[in-house]
Amino acid sequence: MTSPFQPASINSLQLKNRFIKAGTFENMTPGGMPSERLHQFHQQMAEGGIGMTTLGYCAVENNGRLHDRMMYMGEHIRDELSTLIQSLHQAGTKVSGQMGHGGGFSQNTALTIKRPKGPNFGINALGIPKGMFFCDAMNKKDIDSFIRAYKDAALFMKSVGFDCLEIHFGHGYGLCQFLSPKTNKRNDEFGGSLSNRMRLPLKVLSAVRAAVGDDFPLLAKVSITEGARGGIQFNETLKFCQALDKEGIDAIIPSTGSSTMNPMLMFRGENMLPHLLRHEKSALMRLILKLSGKALFKTYPYSPLYLKKYAAEIKDSVNAKLIYVGGASTVDDFTTLIDQGFDFIQLGRSLLAEPLLPNKLEHNNPIKACTHCNQCLGTIAHDEGIHCPYYL
Repeated sequence: MTSPFQPASINSLQLKNRFIKAGTFENMTPGGMPSERLHQFHQQMAEGGIGMTTLGYCAVENNGRLHDRMMYMGEHIRDELSTLIQSLHQAGTKVSGQMGHGGGFSQNTALTIKRPKGPNFGINALGIPKGMFFCDAMNKKDIDSFIRAYKDAALFMKSVGFDCLEIHFGHGYGLCQFLSPKTNKRNDEFGGSLSNRMRLPLKVLSAVRAAVGDDFPLLAKVSITEGARGGIQFNETLKFCQALDKEGIDAIIPSTGSSTMNPMLMFRGENMLPHLLRHEKSALMRLILKLSGKALFKTYPYSPLYLKKYAAEIKDSVNAKLIYVGGASTVDDFTTLIDQGFDFIQLGRSLLAEPLLPNKLEHNNPIKACTHCNQCLGTIAHDEGIHCPYYL
């Protein structure tokens, strides 16, 4: 019987165990710069025994940031990132960088363009509190620049020491906006049929692969469904995963939901809305959340391994490795997943509650178990960054 504490490989990269810290925006990059707080956060994960930690939402360019507190890849942060990654390596963990771009969803006041750009002209819901009401449609030149931003970021991230890159194709961000029939209404070769809507995401994968080489591990995070009428459904996600597999992705992470349309679908348990309101500083955003919150933030009861059925179907349809995320928090959960053929397990909230979880479980020590209260989600906007208030 395979143990979740045994080593395993993704492409040429070997991890000491099957546990990976999931990418979450930490809000520990003030002014877009990696901070000592960010270093300490991931250092704690490394010292807790995680096989690989993920720096969440590494925007591939300035215009891909959701706001100006996010970092974007470039020479201006080389020294800080190199120091962070080297320290994590010395603690025995590998480091992945989650490549993201907000597309037409942004409140980044440091944009170098008039408006954020996505597949179509439309409402920029995230930007309303900042007076950024609309997004523009990318033209062919913009699309070429978008792809080049991913390639340049991949070259930089490999050079600075990342062991692995995770391309974010889900959760309503830029690449997902092209995949989704709800947000992509284009009538050119990048819109319409699924094969057309997949065209830009697959071009991005090809550009990143060309930048890092065949033996460098690339992961894909996808949304099983957006949980919204007219949005991505599982049958299309399955076909997209098969296309990613054909184009050489090394591992797939099937998540779910959409930050722009149905965020609670990925965070089963207590509704996050009261916690967001508690920490939101903008009076306008608080008003928007109060008016639209019940429709946007639906409640989904927590159950263990709540995405396993869909993740297993993807696993059986591709050759790429499968990294499970969603409702895995106990030894029984981890053992079940490995026994059923999942290669790795991503952990998010469980590690916020207990950063030392892998080491403690391996040595049969008691842990602080995640209660799925989702209080941590409200702290994404907290001055100290994301953390678990329950165990403070």
